[in-house]
Formats: sequence, structure tokens, C-alpha cells
Amino acid sequence: MARIAGVDLPKNKRIDVALTRIYGLGNSSASKILGKAGVDAAVKTQDLTEPQVAAIRKVIDTEFKVEGDLRKEVSMHVKMLIDMGCYRGLRHRKNLPVRGQRTHTNARTRKGPRKGVVAVRKTE
Repeated sequence: MARIAGVDLPKNKRIDVALTRIYGLGNSSASKILGKAGVDAAVKTQDLTEPQVAAIRKVIDTEFKVEGDLRKEVSMHVKMLIDMGCYRGLRHRKNLPVRGQRTHTNARTRKGPRKGVVAVRKTE
């Protein structure tokens, strides 16, 4: 099993698909990495040789920000928006959608489960 950037890559997948398991790498960046490392994209992860894994690691370490460093950078950007008090920061603070989506009927993922209205009866 290949371990790259602190992530165990799945053995039975093609290496171009397996690299997308790393936070910060998608399809296009995975193909760029494999091109620079000189590794065929159709090779399964379990069939990689140690020099190929080392080449992939080297390319990722030198040219890409992934996993912990990227997560820290993203959270720092969100914290900066919140501290700044801009519109996007306020939306983050209130746990509402940030990019202009409607909230009247949708946004349940962001807002959480529905909160029912409790009717209060008057007793006289």
C-alpha cells in the first residue's frame, strides 16, 4: 500500500484515481503530478515501484499544498473573513450558505435539522 502525504492510497484503484483521495488533489492535478513524475496513469497503486512512489511524493511536496497545510490555510482564510466582519464572514459565523444560495426552502445541510414551531395555548 502506497502512503503519500500521510494518506494510505487504495491498492486496487488506478493511481490517477487514488491520488484524488488526498485532500487538495483532483483529477487535473493528479494527471499533472503523474506527468511530471513520469508514471503511467493506468498503473494500479499496488503495482507501483518504490522509485515511482518516491517520484510522486517529490512532485507533490515541491509543487502542491495538500492535507494539513491546506486545511490550516483554508481555516485561517475563513477565520480572517469572520474577524474582518465582511458579508461572507458574517454568513460563516451564522452557519448560513456563503455563496448566494437561497435559504427560504433549501440549505438544510448548512442550517441543520428543522426546528419546529411550538404553539402556545392560552388558558383562561
